[in-house]
Formats: sequence, structure tokens, C-alpha cells
Amino acid sequence: MEIEKTSIEIYGILIQEPVTAVTDLLVSAVCFYAFSRLKPGNASATLLKYYFLTMGLATGYSGIIGHAFLYYFDFGWKLPGWLMSMFSVALLERGSIMHARPILTKKQGDFFTLLNSIELLLLNIIVLATFNFTFVEVHAAYGLLVVVFSFQVYIFKITKAESSMLFIIAICISALAATVHITQFSIHTWFNHLDLSHILMATSAYVFFLGGRKLESDYVVPARRSVFSNDNFRTPSHAGRE
Repeated sequence: MEIEKTSIEIYGILIQEPVTAVTDLLVSAVCFYAFSRLKPGNASATLLKYYFLTMGLATGYSGIIGHAFLYYFDFGWKLPGWLMSMFSVALLERGSIMHARPILTKKQGDFFTLLNSIELLLLNIIVLATFNFTFVEVHAAYGLLVVVFSFQVYIFKITKAESSMLFIIAICISALAATVHITQFSIHTWFNHLDLSHILMATSAYVFFLGGRKLESDYVVPARRSVFSNDNFRTPSHAGRE
């Protein structure tokens, strides 16, 4: 379905898809806020922090270059934003792998870490070769729904970590955003499926941020399930006082 392009002119400057650009910048603002507030207390928290930085850069770039002022540039200028968003999702995947490290064997942890790198490299090559945004979406769907969701469900099942439950909720909101994008469900010409999906993405990012703040108080994995030491799971402050 062809999307009707909207535009406005401010002081002689043409801005295309203004609502889409603004909602992209909203996602960016939430991500930069999260980046500024998160403390890198352990490996998974650090990776989440830089997920927010790179996603903030990607969505900010997309809003300005990919939508508002794309008429100044060739279509290929969308690529930096696409590639940055893919790198961002890969960081989120790696963060979940590190989060789960204490309940994986060393071989399992190393395997998923290697797979994370291969997957990012392969999809980047495909996107560069095809200039097709569909593969960016495929990477995001795989990263969030297959990798991050699966690891966080597994972590929550064993540890009942609040952070994992919040991450699961955030991924569900992201899935809803993807559904809106795929089905092109639009409320109005001036608030189309891109705009609605961006609002949902901003909401998802904030819930991810709340989950990130809980990482520091995650319950430690039961000793019999822990394969090797890792600071991703911390003993709660009230442990041992009951």
C-alpha cells in the first residue's frame, strides 16, 4: 500500500514526514535519557547502556536524514541508520547472553556469543548488498523475539529476576510495534503506521530502561545451577537476614 507523504514548510524549509520525524526523535530522546541514567554495574548493564546510545543515534539519524530531509540526499543515505540500528540490536542480544552466562555452560556461552557476531556480520553484508530494509526488520525480529526473549524467559524461569520480566514486557511492546509496521495500521494520514510504531518503540525503550535499572538487584543464581562466577547476578541486600 502506497503511503501518502506529508510535508510542512517552516521559514522556507521543507520538512517531509514531520510527524514520523518527530516520533523518531522521541524514540531517540528516550534512548539518550536511558543512556544518561543507567550505571554500567556489570557486563549486561554496560551492553544495555550502549544499546541505548547506538539506538538513540540510529533513530535520531533516521528521523532527520531518513525522513525529514531525505529529499536532500540519495536513498543510500538511509544505510548508516539501518546499520547502526542493527549493531544496536546486536548489543541488546549480547547483553542478554551475558545476563544468562551464569546459567549456561562455558561452551554454550561461547557458542551464543560467536553466533551473535556471525549473525550481525552476515545480515550487514546482505543489507549492504541489497539496500533492502526487510533484512533490517528480519535482524530485529530475530534479535528481539528469538534471542533476547528466549534468554530472558529462561533467566526469569530460574531466577525470577524483575529485570527479566520487564525485558519480556518491553519485547512484547516491540512485537506490537512490529505488527503495526507490517500491517501498516494507520490512524490518519498525519499519524500513520510509522508514527504509531515509533510511539510503541519509545514505550518499549522506556520499559527496557526500567529493566536495566533492576539489573543491579537481580537475585543470584542458585549455586547448584551456576557454572562459573559472574557478576551479572547479585545477591539481594536482604539475603541472609530472614
